[in-house]
Amino acid sequence: MAIQLSKGQRIDLTKSNPDLTRAIIGLGWDTNKYSGGEAFDLDASAFLTGSDGRCTEDLDFVFYNNLEHPSKSVIHSGDNRTGEGAGDDEQLIVDFSKIPSTIDKIAITVTIHDAERRNQNFGQVSNAFVRLESADTNEELLRFDLGEDFSIETAVVFCELYRHGQDWKFSAVGSGFSGGLSALCKNFGLEV
Repeated sequence: MAIQLSKGQRIDLTKSNPDLTRAIIGLGWDTNKYSGGEAFDLDASAFLTGSDGRCTEDLDFVFYNNLEHPSKSVIHSGDNRTGEGAGDDEQLIVDFSKIPSTIDKIAITVTIHDAERRNQNFGQVSNAFVRLESADTNEELLRFDLGEDFSIETAVVFCELYRHGQDWKFSAVGSGFSGGLSALCKNFGLEV
């Protein structure tokens, strides 16, 4: 049975699960019904950073236009433009054995595409979650339900995977940003 995390909790991944080499990070959400006239398009991304919390190059940003890190350590499953249906809306596959030694953290984020023009924000998103399962056994190891803590934010850091010595840990972050993908890129050291 998966461990249910609360905002701010951290948990060991690879020390407690020594056979865990590949993980599927599943992200999901529902959008509230409102008469804004435009469909929602939420997008998952991963920022691979050094110890300073910044990406060293554009290719350290894995998203719908760059589906694979050059090391093949993080692979995006592809853009789901509707988010309809149950289960994961988008997935990222992380291979811990392929993460370059220069990468100390992987921030998993979700943004609302074109949110400002469409007048959309995370206050209109419900049932958002991130879960991690073993890619080899399909066993769900942990889950973090974000709750309804957001109002004007257009981007959210759902969680972080971070290096601790030789092991990897998971942090349930749930931190919102205004300014969408552009604000996140700047936060992680990328030029927009």
